[in-house]
Amino acid sequence: MSAGKLHPDEADTDEPLVRRLLAAQFPQWADLPVEPVGSAGTSNAMYRLGQDMVVRLPRIKGAADDVEREHHWLPRLAPALPVAVPAPLGMGRPGSGYPWPWSVYRWLDGECPAIGGAAEDRVPTQDLAEFVAALRRIDPAGGPSSYRSEALAERDAMTRAAIGQLRGVIDADAATALWDAALRATAWQEPAVWIHADLQPGNVLLAGGRLSAVIDFGCMGLGDPAVDLIAAWYLLTADARGVFRTALDVDDAAWSRGRGWALSVALGEVSYYRETYPEKAALGRYVIAEVLSERC
Repeated sequence: MSAGKLHPDEADTDEPLVRRLLAAQFPQWADLPVEPVGSAGTSNAMYRLGQDMVVRLPRIKGAADDVEREHHWLPRLAPALPVAVPAPLGMGRPGSGYPWPWSVYRWLDGECPAIGGAAEDRVPTQDLAEFVAALRRIDPAGGPSSYRSEALAERDAMTRAAIGQLRGVIDADAATALWDAALRATAWQEPAVWIHADLQPGNVLLAGGRLSAVIDFGCMGLGDPAVDLIAAWYLLTADARGVFRTALDVDDAAWSRGRGWALSVALGEVSYYRETYPEKAALGRYVIAEVLSERC
């Protein structure tokens, strides 16, 4: 969706760079066609390699720090999940003017769901619930903390700052009231579980009307399961949210925390990407409207 730079500290990438990296480190793939992939992601630049692979170059250092973790954990999580996840085929080193580690993954077919589309174009509710539930059941022993492992209260300052910045763009008073309610919800008291932590339209693939794959595990790790409830507002219609909640047996406190997480993440997207990535900011505004449309 966006080919330009999204971050002030973003690395330069292009097809010639990909070819140089492959020639130096994976010569067996150096003669395959390379083509940029339009992506909703903000952390990695993607280049399709032949028909069956994709090269993934982190745009920023924070994303590069996730490369080794993904290569270690994704093959261990995959057998326990009901849909495909990225399969790492090779981990590249810095080189050819590129400063960070990078990856070659198996290509996964499918289409991202439409943002705010009709029910038939959304992620099937039961498929989504089964994925979230399966991820939660995986043994957490030795797992890393999620990028979003903090308690909601630790996001208070940044969330209120974003609300203030967007007054006039969103209903700031309603957003503040919802955020206050989320902070009052009982905190998660149990051991942390595996979460994806970024279940958004650009990170899921559909094929044949079913959820076929979940991608971009850069935020994965252990945390409050309420974080993955953001999917209710990012991926589902209002009518489907109750079904999703019932399937996961979510209590009032967790649902409130999930709404708080969805609001906080979406606010950050709007405030950060308003100028550099209008489509991402539009997604954030859509999610804020969906969250605020429900009574606290």
